[in-house]
Amino acid sequence: MTQLNIELAHAEAGVRAEHSESLTRRSIRRLLRKKIAVACLVVIAVFYTVGAFAPLIAPYGYAEQNLDLSFNGPSLHHPFGTDRNGRDSLSRIILAARTTVVVTLATVATGMVLLPVSLGMLAGYRGGFVDAAINRTGEILSSMPGLPMLLLISATMRPRFVGWVKDFEGKIDVHWWRWLANFTGLCDQSQDATSCHHPLTSSGFADYFLIFAVLSLFGWVGGARLVRTQVLTLRRSEFILAAEASGASTRRILFQHILPNIMPIVIVGASAGLGSIAASEIGLTFLGVGIQPPHPSFGALITDGAPRTVLENHPELLLVPAAIVASLIFAFNLLGDALNDVFTSRAN
Repeated sequence: MTQLNIELAHAEAGVRAEHSESLTRRSIRRLLRKKIAVACLVVIAVFYTVGAFAPLIAPYGYAEQNLDLSFNGPSLHHPFGTDRNGRDSLSRIILAARTTVVVTLATVATGMVLLPVSLGMLAGYRGGFVDAAINRTGEILSSMPGLPMLLLISATMRPRFVGWVKDFEGKIDVHWWRWLANFTGLCDQSQDATSCHHPLTSSGFADYFLIFAVLSLFGWVGGARLVRTQVLTLRRSEFILAAEASGASTRRILFQHILPNIMPIVIVGASAGLGSIAASEIGLTFLGVGIQPPHPSFGALITDGAPRTVLENHPELLLVPAAIVASLIFAFNLLGDALNDVFTSRAN
């Protein structure tokens, strides 16, 4: 009887795996049949590929100046022209894409996936005091005005955080730190000794981490509520009650039974949230409390091209980065709608 039960369990597991794989394949096929979704995937893939390999792709450095080429129009060597300091606009756009890639991926992994999923599942399944504590914390955060709070926290915490990073770097052996900086590419031979001894500070790590932390702090609430609602619906399902009756642990129930059923919602929310995260980072930088010069950001590029005299004489300095940002956000939103349609049709 024991051997028979084992064989039946293996057979059932194989059927479930095959069924899950077929559902995944069908969902991918449905998504690829949507031309708009494919176009959005191409736009996002190109943008993130360029951002990931930005230092290798950019023909010039982000801060490389040539005042003799100030405000030059588009040419063969500078397809998008140059700014007031003779810096190549194409290179600055490519390197600004890296900032957007880093901030969006780090924030969506934490603020759109890890925190919402873990806190939402815990609140919905445990209930009681845990549910109340998570809900009250989310209500406090959601009751605060979003943009003013982001501005306040970024403006007040940045100087302190930069100081903490410098103190941390100062406690590490200089030779080991310089070797690590050279190995990771945070320092090169063209930089002075001070910059190489403080690679985290000179690379803008403090700005990136602070933006990521602030956006994650306020970004998890909506996703956690959505996950909690789904868990409350699933916890009284027959397969969950059967798992509990068989003595399955809470971890097993959450990660093997509940999590796979809420992943479509998480994927749709994360894909749509990437656009809002990118817009928030660019907006904060545009307002002066995000990524600080000389580190690259689309917000800084839009700020440089926004003055009236620059816009009238050299509109490409504003229109090109603004068009790229708008295309990326639009692609994320359309992809989120397409994923929602795919998973909804799958559920039906």
